[in-house]
Amino acid sequence: MSVVGPDEGETVLLGTTRMRILEDGGTTGHRLGIAESVIAPHTPGPPQHRHAGHDEGFYIVSGSVRFTVGDEEHDAVAGSLVVVPPGAPHTFANVRDEPAVMLSTFTPDPYVRYFRELRDLHADGGALTPEAQLRLMRRYATEPAGAPAPGPS
Repeated sequence: MSVVGPDEGETVLLGTTRMRILEDGGTTGHRLGIAESVIAPHTPGPPQHRHAGHDEGFYIVSGSVRFTVGDEEHDAVAGSLVVVPPGAPHTFANVRDEPAVMLSTFTPDPYVRYFRELRDLHADGGALTPEAQLRLMRRYATEPAGAPAPGPS
């Protein structure tokens, strides 16, 4: 069993987004990872991408998050749930004037480690080149939306 209080969890800063890892898979036999993200106003999301190895769920706690899946845009407001299965191209952004808070799930959990590694790349002070980000994504069975579909990791 795991209980994470309001001021607990591992904080991961990714630009203007603050992520709090609530479950890294250690309690769930690595079947589930959970994170809370606070996305600053007018924060663009990652490049559109797809995962081969995990499902992602996004529950919007407050504010509004714009999800782009292929060519379709969906504005998910507080109380909305967005589920992205493996292989679906997607991205998200906060296009509004207020912060947005979302709870994300990763099943199974390995993608939590992606965010830790991404944080470390940012923290090293070096520029995060597109090549470095692509290498990191590929380690977690993730590809840009325009690339061939990745195989499971």
